Amino acid sequence: MAQTLELLSHRTETMRSIRGIVRTMKTMSAINARPYEEAAHGIEAFRATVLEGFHAFVHRNGPLPAQADAGAVPVIIAFGSDHGLCGNYNEMLAARVAQDLADRPGTRLICIGAQMEDALAGLDLAPEAALLPPATAEGLGRLAGHLITRLDAIQQASPQGAISVALVFMQRSGHGEQAPVAQPLLPLDPALTGTFARRPWASRSLPQFTMPADRLLAALIRNYLFAELFRAAAEALVTENAARLARMQQAEQSVDEQLEALTAESRAVRQNEITTELLDVIIGFEALKAREKRKDRDPLPR
Repeated sequence: MAQTLELLSHRTETMRSIRGIVRTMKTMSAINARPYEEAAHGIEAFRATVLEGFHAFVHRNGPLPAQADAGAVPVIIAFGSDHGLCGNYNEMLAARVAQDLADRPGTRLICIGAQMEDALAGLDLAPEAALLPPATAEGLGRLAGHLITRLDAIQQASPQGAISVALVFMQRSGHGEQAPVAQPLLPLDPALTGTFARRPWASRSLPQFTMPADRLLAALIRNYLFAELFRAAAEALVTENAARLARMQQAEQSVDEQLEALTAESRAVRQNEITTELLDVIIGFEALKAREKRKDRDPLPR
């Protein structure tokens, strides 16, 4: 179906407006990801300090006791998105959560993000709590603290007074891709705690504590949970913005291709209109010349 030049001009202006919106979203995704990435790097120093505290505790008090999983209430915390325009980000996470829930019946589920809650509902999964992700990097600490408070409440309400926690979030992988990962959080990884006993104490100053050992261990575990929750939330938000950036780059390329096609079609329609107008002028001129010739041939009546 042939399109008029006016309609093509209107479509071109609409596509240019869409391209401006896509470019703005692309810029915002790149800008928003940076503070969360810096926060993820910043929490590493805090986490390293906490791990060194575990090392000092083990050197002073001996290896950490093995934590049994029997009777522990399983908990999954899923870090999703609260915004769209990031492809199947939440659907991939929801599928991973559904897989883990199938292996751990009776699991209590907490999700982050309204879009994530919708994706879970699509798989007939209903989290007991849906929290909003932080709007800025400064809110990562508040989210981690709120999650720790919820975990404390679940632990106190559990029959055995024990919980096992796993984090499910999207993590960046090679070539600009992302993939969902499940990270066990509690009980502490034996491979991690085993390194504290095997690694020698490097300083000549021996660690000394004034706090009772049980309270000190509880504080170390709590701070370790804070660091891991903070890092998972930051990584999830960095990956979400990276996914949105990739989608906006694809959308921008698609809009550019459509603009090129519309520009070429507009030029063709404009050229056709010019050609038609020139033909009309030529035809009119030839008709006028033919009439003048007829007048010259025909004698005037007397």
